[in-house]
Amino acid sequence: MRDEQFASVVLDWFDRHGRHDLPWQQGITPYRVWVSEIMLQQTQVSTVLNYFDRFMASLPTVQALAAAPEDEVLHLWTGLGYYTRARNLQKTAKIVVEHYAGEFPRDVEKLVELPGIGLSTAGAIASISMGLRAPILDGNVKRVLARYTAQEGYPGEPKVAKQLWATAERFTPHERVNAYTQAMMDMGATLCTRSKPSCLLCPLESGCEAHLLGLETRYPIPKPRKTIPQRRTLMPMLTNGEGAILLYRRPSTGLWGGLWSLPELDDLNDVEHLALQHSLKVGTQHPMPGLTHTFSHFQLAIEPWLIHVKEAGHHVAEADWLWYNLATPPRLGLAAPVKKLLKHAADLLNAGESS
Repeated sequence: MRDEQFASVVLDWFDRHGRHDLPWQQGITPYRVWVSEIMLQQTQVSTVLNYFDRFMASLPTVQALAAAPEDEVLHLWTGLGYYTRARNLQKTAKIVVEHYAGEFPRDVEKLVELPGIGLSTAGAIASISMGLRAPILDGNVKRVLARYTAQEGYPGEPKVAKQLWATAERFTPHERVNAYTQAMMDMGATLCTRSKPSCLLCPLESGCEAHLLGLETRYPIPKPRKTIPQRRTLMPMLTNGEGAILLYRRPSTGLWGGLWSLPELDDLNDVEHLALQHSLKVGTQHPMPGLTHTFSHFQLAIEPWLIHVKEAGHHVAEADWLWYNLATPPRLGLAAPVKKLLKHAADLLNAGESS
């Protein structure tokens, strides 16, 4: 297949078989494309669907996002993970409102200057919502191109990434770039999948070097594996007898930055000191089933304890601490494992009341 045929074949497939009913494909604007692209980073379409609709219902414009409380933004993001994405969303929204009068710049280089927007995301915004010719290289497109050209080397290496960007540039057409960008992402998501590509249904089958070699799943070359280190922490769930759990807001930078979380201790003996800090008296203590949460660079083994405390008021004196009411929870950003633990604690406390 000649290079000039590549885009027309992809577009023909998209017109006949591609997805056209995803929520971010309706009423296309730079804001909607941008939010969807950020959500789709490291996250499956099926997961993003409900989050996107809920986010747009609450924050339908870049102005609304810029003006929203951070807790509201993080609450809407809870469960998607990689919370730096949510904080960068709001940073960018404020810049767009304050410096660009609420309009995203029609320039890839200026888009890349905004927090959390890389070259591929900028290309998606520019091509899909503005009709500008701009290549993209997200995970799905990277997989299609790496297989089509049998690209050797791990794509995370600068030299290999440069070669793939050159390939993306070569195949990006000058017309219908909006549809072409969506088609390439769709093809990677539905046909050229990671483990079981549907090569017989793929319009690029006859020219795909990986397929011709019978080595489809070899590409893209995976990242060299490293042993993921494990860490352990004890999370005390101090409950005040009124169906509330003591939480604190984590620092804005670092792990789970800006989210509300349970305290973390090295040992159960440290609970007394934590309670004294808040003028609380420790009562009965119950171990809860542990859970393991996997981050990109390590695994965290969490040992939760449900701990009843006495002489607890409705308020805590320290800033960035609060009693989280399990029956009527406030709209806060919660780390995913903390959200699971709070639900489990609510079930245990409710079972205790009914017994």
